[in-house]
Amino acid sequence: SVDNQIPYFVYGGMQDGPGYRGSSTQNFGARSYGGGSSSDWASSAGCECGFIVPDPVEPNIVWGGCFTAGFTKVDYRTGHNRTVKIWPESSYGAAGKDVPYRFNWTFPITISPHDHNKVYAGSQYVHQTTDGGESWTIISPDLSTQDTSRLGPSGGLTKDNIGVEIAEVVFAIAESRLEEGQIWAGTNDGLLHITRDGGANWINVTANIPDLPEWGTISNIEPSRYDAATAYVTVDFHQMNNRDPFVYKTNDYGESWQSISSDIPRSVFSYVHWVHEDPVRQGLLYLGTENAIYASFNDGASWLPLQNNLPHAPVHTMVVQEHFNDLVVATYGRGFWILDDITPLQQLTDDVLASDAHLFVPRPTYRMHGQTGGPRANATAYINYYLQDATEEKVEIEILDDAGQIVNTLQGTKKAGINRVPWNLRHKPVTQARLRTRPPGNPNVVEEKRFRQTWEREGWYPILSWGTGGGFQGIVVTPGTYTVKLTVGDAEFTQELVIRKDPRSEGTQADIEAQVALQLQLRDDINTVAGMINDIEWMKKQLNDLTAVLGRDESAADVIAEATTLYESIQAVQNKMFQHTIADGDSKSFRFPNLLYSKLSVLGGDLASSIDFAPNAQQREVYDVLKARLIAYQAEWNALRRGDVAAFNRLLVDRNIAGVIAAPAGTS
Repeated sequence: SVDNQIPYFVYGGMQDGPGYRGSSTQNFGARSYGGGSSSDWASSAGCECGFIVPDPVEPNIVWGGCFTAGFTKVDYRTGHNRTVKIWPESSYGAAGKDVPYRFNWTFPITISPHDHNKVYAGSQYVHQTTDGGESWTIISPDLSTQDTSRLGPSGGLTKDNIGVEIAEVVFAIAESRLEEGQIWAGTNDGLLHITRDGGANWINVTANIPDLPEWGTISNIEPSRYDAATAYVTVDFHQMNNRDPFVYKTNDYGESWQSISSDIPRSVFSYVHWVHEDPVRQGLLYLGTENAIYASFNDGASWLPLQNNLPHAPVHTMVVQEHFNDLVVATYGRGFWILDDITPLQQLTDDVLASDAHLFVPRPTYRMHGQTGGPRANATAYINYYLQDATEEKVEIEILDDAGQIVNTLQGTKKAGINRVPWNLRHKPVTQARLRTRPPGNPNVVEEKRFRQTWEREGWYPILSWGTGGGFQGIVVTPGTYTVKLTVGDAEFTQELVIRKDPRSEGTQADIEAQVALQLQLRDDINTVAGMINDIEWMKKQLNDLTAVLGRDESAADVIAEATTLYESIQAVQNKMFQHTIADGDSKSFRFPNLLYSKLSVLGGDLASSIDFAPNAQQREVYDVLKARLIAYQAEWNALRRGDVAAFNRLLVDRNIAGVIAAPAGTS
């Protein structure tokens, strides 16, 4: 199951453990920064085998089942986990025929879509509570075949009556979203019933299902959200040694049924566990078998594999989380899986497939922030597009703000079919400062393995340091509406992308805009400093190369002397921008005070750490101090270029030597 929180939690039982709850943004690999660990999961209601179902209105309340009729309810507001057993009399050691209520290992639990206080559960009856489990009422007759010959002791050579392998029980319960009181119930001995008056009268519709063998397990019932008379049913016969898929649809409340599983590939793994209807596109269905997952775009008339990287494990349940439009899957291989953003499936049509290229409408994306002691931030928008054929042409994605300015540019993939490119909701990162000479006091820095690769391949190495804001590589955009522009060769496609504010955030839209505005100023200032550092590094490299070339020519002694003097003057300006020991990274970052490059970066990181809050007075004050320092260094550098650099270049011209390349004064 999933709840309706933002971000949402995933719930389920895993064998040899409790019921679990885990954040969708924290535990699912690429969805989070760094992925999750087993400790990210918290115990929940129920246990290893049961349905774990959160209240759709109050997600802090979770219901969960367990074997031997175990049934608990958790309230995360108080931390209480209390029993709500329907019949708490011990049934250990008893055969099914000897207990008043037969509860299977995975007895169904579901909450009414019309009244979240109404919870249903199944023994051989359908039980209902409306008071939080304080009391239970029976709203159906015994819906099983009542064949006592199948209710003997469980086990083979040794009896094992632990209340697990129980026949003649209700195995699936579902109430229509469109018609209150329309409740379906299916048993694990092959019977299907419907009531349309909340349980006062039940109708057995099993005989209306064509070509249905006896003694199947009604594993899942899916009342349609588009038509009250429509429902889908899966029936599992593998315990009868029939591994074929059985999936049916009714359009008249069960009076007639149509098989919709004709083209599911046949094998020993073909039997079906679950069918689920898409909440956005009518006729789009998802199907889980014993080893695969499929999708149908035509209401079950035909099926296509939706496996992607999902292991070939039994797919026992699935649900679409509607805030995020994610398909969430539970496998009987101890795996919870999320297929992020299924909007391309919802929008895939024959016209799309016939086009050379198509940009899908992006789903709205939440600008999430992390929580202390809670889920990590998850800020990713997926740009989905279709290419009929693989291409060698340029495929590029631009994100534009409401003023038409480019926020970021992404390189697209070029394979045939549906392509997906993630955008982390960030502006373009800062310009990287690249050192092309060995810094004073650090002559051996490029010998380090981590620097050697770029030094040998490209002739530069980065400035690294704890505290320099190295993570300040992109500012999260403000909530709002953006334009996605896809370019494929000469063709362009555009769609709007809505970025939503984190509903948990205390910051206002104005706060966020003020924070991002100052961050962008800082990014531009860091770019300016990095540009000056890069210009200086190129000049220093040229002076080093020039000195090396002229070193054997005694007549060039005056040029070498001037080059050395100019190098020292340039170095003196650069010495004000960053401390050279930080080129070694963490090991030497704290030996000398931070200078402008690091101070701007650290301030940027400080602003980013208080996501959704406007800059405070001291942050603005420090920024003004650093900005004044930057302006002064810019003036000094520009004066040096107009004076000493220009004079040195004139000297080289007089001596018929190529000059030092320098950007025009006033630019960087």
